[in-house]
Amino acid sequence: MSQKMDRRKKYTRNVLKESLVKLLADKPLSEITVKEICTLADINRSTFYTHYRDHYDLLHKIEDEITEDMNRYLHSYSYEHEEESLQMTEKILEYIIEHKLMFETLLNIDTASTFEKRLMDLTRNFMVNNWVEDDYNMNMAESKYLSSFVISGAIHVIKEWIDQDMKESPSEMAAMINRFVSEGISYLEEK
Repeated sequence: MSQKMDRRKKYTRNVLKESLVKLLADKPLSEITVKEICTLADINRSTFYTHYRDHYDLLHKIEDEITEDMNRYLHSYSYEHEEESLQMTEKILEYIIEHKLMFETLLNIDTASTFEKRLMDLTRNFMVNNWVEDDYNMNMAESKYLSSFVISGAIHVIKEWIDQDMKESPSEMAAMINRFVSEGISYLEEK
């Protein structure tokens, strides 16, 4: 019986999340109501409120799941070599393709800055703890600034890639992003 209930809860939460994302594709979060989400999800409002406080809470939970999922993913590999860095970037881009509508919406809505900041914090912590200080012998302040610079650039390249309908493959984009990060301005000078 509890397994059936767990499946029902999972289904309900997924339908509500999908409904919010669909609505966010058309209008800002501040203009969306719980009633609209429930109508689209074909779920009554009392069921909604057993899972979430309001639509802001629902969005926050969606962001939590994505960042937790990406955090697990990042920590499931050892990234000590440039090849592994390239593979990690490619895998993240494949993850983004699998969740295209979610990323397209969350990186372009009026609350994008919160989701973007969470992604930056997640990636920064990973970079600082796994690469920057060990590889470049930097102090903490320098590593934070460098990681902010690199990550914000990568996020904006990914946003542009999403806006352009992901025409390049994940492997092409991963190679491009890693080349930009590792070679920086010198890459442009070579061209």
